[in-house]
Amino acid sequence: MKLIRIKTIGTVLSLVCGLFILSFQTSLPVNAGLPVAVDGQPLPSLAPMLEGIRDAVVNISTESEVKVRRRTNSFTDDPFFRRFFEQRQAPQRRSRKLQGLGSGVVFDAAQGLILTNAHVVQNADKITVNLKDGREALATVVGVDKDSDVAVIQVDLEGLIQIALGNSEALRVGDFVVAIGNPFGLRQTVTSGIVSALGRSGLGIEDFEDFIQTDASINPGNSGGALVNLRGELIGINTAIVAPSGGNVGIGFAIPINMALKIKDQLVEYGEMQRGRLGVRIQDLTPELAEAFEISQTQGAIITKVEKGSMADQAGVQAGDVVVRANSRDITRGADLRNAIGVLRVGAPLSLEVMRAGISQLITTSVGDIAIDKTVGINLNPRLEGAFFSELGDVQLNSGLDGGVIVTSVEQGSSAWNNGVRPNDIIVSANRTAVKDLDGFRMAVGKLEVVLLNIIRGNGALYLLLQ
Repeated sequence: MKLIRIKTIGTVLSLVCGLFILSFQTSLPVNAGLPVAVDGQPLPSLAPMLEGIRDAVVNISTESEVKVRRRTNSFTDDPFFRRFFEQRQAPQRRSRKLQGLGSGVVFDAAQGLILTNAHVVQNADKITVNLKDGREALATVVGVDKDSDVAVIQVDLEGLIQIALGNSEALRVGDFVVAIGNPFGLRQTVTSGIVSALGRSGLGIEDFEDFIQTDASINPGNSGGALVNLRGELIGINTAIVAPSGGNVGIGFAIPINMALKIKDQLVEYGEMQRGRLGVRIQDLTPELAEAFEISQTQGAIITKVEKGSMADQAGVQAGDVVVRANSRDITRGADLRNAIGVLRVGAPLSLEVMRAGISQLITTSVGDIAIDKTVGINLNPRLEGAFFSELGDVQLNSGLDGGVIVTSVEQGSSAWNNGVRPNDIIVSANRTAVKDLDGFRMAVGKLEVVLLNIIRGNGALYLLLQ
């Protein structure tokens, strides 16, 4: 399955369209038109609803400059030969410009605030917003949260139209929805469909996933556009599609507006997300696990480990607890708890309803700083000098991993760097011993002269031999 974000890239976007005219004979008079009513009832139309909200959906174009690696030449790079070639060499471009297209939704007309996707505007040097009425303006970034793919930008324009905000928690599978955006640079394109599924997660698109799935046609360029209900209320921000062949196949994903608004609040107030963490490892509660724990509850997030000294530990959370509600939100799986915590700022209160030994208990705590203690590589093994490690957080552990340690940083030119260790590498085994946590990692590497690491890097895996 190929998942792609739906931002269109290209300096010039060309569309080749074929027009096919079908001729046929009919007995109807040439001036006959479609009826405006049937049995005295007007034909259904989305037009009245759309007329009130289309001005709130904008086109976003971006420009960014990326560095291009210069090809090396053994002769011209040699100081002895360089002086012979310097006069003859043409200037080489060290960068090139990239252009991108996406969409956005005005949610605060008075302040000129627009919701969009992080991947539409992050790293952009220039952001231009084009309105349906033809006006355009440069935008500034208020805040970007790449972990949820939500961003807020701002324009200085009068007479903006803002969209009404809906409640994504009230959505049901089968509800009719409408997607509005700028696919392939075609401005103001409207498509319709239904809610195909709710609470989609584990797709590997973002760190925090709780997607609305829809079959409304969504294509590249729709990123950041609106998903609305039939009342014209914003219930999602379009962000990605399943595209085996690069185009729409009827499986699109949108960030629920309730989740996007909680992130928006922090971005507007602080300019960034400062996520907290509870300090637990979790997994989905299954009927089999429920039977093993001898509890009647069959849905929830089961606590598998509590980090020593964490906020969860201080509040009395225990391994084996089943979380069924968090801040009044029902928790039916691990992803629900991760998302509930993921929208909270450091220090925010957190109320957990847990089932322990079949008895419901209420635990009140708060989320702590997401940073956790670093382990210095030189203290573990000389081959790891220059690297710093920490245990995996809640996000990585709920992305299919059963434990490990993550490289938080590596000093360039250090022993670890020269041996190929890089930031964000996840070490799952050392010297053929599975690594679950920092204590296991320490024991596995010891003071051995040669260290063999099994590493997950991005979407791939590799072995590193440090010697």
